[in-house]
Amino acid sequence: MYSDIEIAQSCQKEKITDIAAKLDIPEEYLELYGNYKAKVDYRLLKDLKNKKDGKLVLVTAITPTPAGEGKTTTTVGLSDALRKIGRKSVVALREPSLGPVFGIKGGAAGGGYAQVVPMEDINLHFTGDFHAIGAANNLLAAMLDNHIQQGNALNIDPRRITWKRAVDMNDRQLRNIIDGLGARTDGTPRQDGFDITVASEVMAVLCLSADISDLKERLSRIVVAYTYNNEPVTAGQLKAQGAMAALLKDALKPNLVQTLEGTPAFIHGGPFANIAHGCNSLTATRMALKLGEYAVTEAGFGADLGAEKFLDIKCRMAGLKPDAVVIVATVRALKHHGGVAKDKLNEENLEALEKGLPNLLQHVSNIRNVFHLPCVVAINRFPNDSEAELKLIEDRCKELGVNVALSEVWAKGGEGGKSLAEEVVRLCDQPNDFSYAYDLDMSIMDKLNAIATKVYHADGVDLVGSAPKQLRQLEELGFGSLPICMAKTQYSFSDDQTKTGAPKDFRISVRNLKVSAGAGFIVALTGEIMTMPGLPKVPAAEKIDVDENGVITGLF
Repeated sequence: MYSDIEIAQSCQKEKITDIAAKLDIPEEYLELYGNYKAKVDYRLLKDLKNKKDGKLVLVTAITPTPAGEGKTTTTVGLSDALRKIGRKSVVALREPSLGPVFGIKGGAAGGGYAQVVPMEDINLHFTGDFHAIGAANNLLAAMLDNHIQQGNALNIDPRRITWKRAVDMNDRQLRNIIDGLGARTDGTPRQDGFDITVASEVMAVLCLSADISDLKERLSRIVVAYTYNNEPVTAGQLKAQGAMAALLKDALKPNLVQTLEGTPAFIHGGPFANIAHGCNSLTATRMALKLGEYAVTEAGFGADLGAEKFLDIKCRMAGLKPDAVVIVATVRALKHHGGVAKDKLNEENLEALEKGLPNLLQHVSNIRNVFHLPCVVAINRFPNDSEAELKLIEDRCKELGVNVALSEVWAKGGEGGKSLAEEVVRLCDQPNDFSYAYDLDMSIMDKLNAIATKVYHADGVDLVGSAPKQLRQLEELGFGSLPICMAKTQYSFSDDQTKTGAPKDFRISVRNLKVSAGAGFIVALTGEIMTMPGLPKVPAAEKIDVDENGVITGLF
């Protein structure tokens, strides 16, 4: 059996100009990065503004487990399968962060015979977007500290600086630091810290910006600190937005690559769904909608995180309306939710599967009954899945009026996703009554409770620590009408990662509320969620290598 990277390295890629030709992208909008990557100028959308949008398909999943679900693999394979049945599809994905690549998760370019390529480039640096985002983030941090050093004309309280530096790496050592040590000319000593780049508000801003003008306006609204008089201080007041936008001008353009089967793929932006909004860039999604009959995109982690934010934040801001939702699950993962140990997941266990199924069914119910969207369950099939286990999932889903499609795209590519593609086409042809989980005119507390009770099925929300004071301040400053971006563990519907399945009788603890005014939402940090991950005991980086010919090994 070949590894993912061996499969990717053995494929015959098409020239990126040929991939662009499949979408009728004029050459003047292409900026080539070698033979197999290109950036597409966002100004192409102005030429396409009168073109009708294709169908929007969102791929999400059950609550993640160590057993794996295969959401990106399914997204890529579905897009290939749609082409197999004669539909013009385009896939739109997020860019991988170096943190998980070198940490525990591995790459994020799909797997098996349903991948985007060149997978090594996509997983390692790609076109430099994340580096540009980190540089813009840290430029703002440097200008903020320099302003204080040079006299502090804005009266900034150093104890109330909310802006952190960023690096695209899992590095727990940088979560909490003291900087500005040394001589007086070395800065003002203060407590500081780093976020991983994907958690930076600059990432969220880039993903939600329509063009350079919108980007600069959003950057200028970023709140970086508060004054001694409790007034917010913005990047615009520091006059940082122009230079930040200059660093981001190329990063704003979506990246065009291909699947193993030559399906065009936009890969752009990469915020984590557990600590940010978890969706690829709005520009890439819009390009996919204008250039294809079907735009297939994914949202990070389970449907309670990525899908909720895709629907309540991204779709609301952009005026998008999904046509169908795919919920990815595996027999193995559902048995894990039912209490089976990782080394026993290959054994048939209908009792454990029955115990784990409520996790899937709750996600299905949320999509259908909270957001009122049609959905299909895609079972990412493994060789050890028994027919009895597969039938049990199908029977339980049919009780909710939802069909199940077996997906074998990992082993068979697009050919293994035809039944899923046909069901997606059927669902897209049906009208739907898409709605949000909450209204923007609700109070911050009511919006928090709406997400917790409707989506997580919690009993409610408790504000702890400084959160009550922060809530009052945000509403006094006029931020009360913004949507909510919940930062929560990806491993549970609750804020306790040990509560698998579909837990009941719990409450969500919100310990911090902060505004991302540039991105346009309020971030609610729950439980013990962190914005800077750490490496595991045995990082994936230990297995990655490159030979004298530049061939990379060990990358997933």
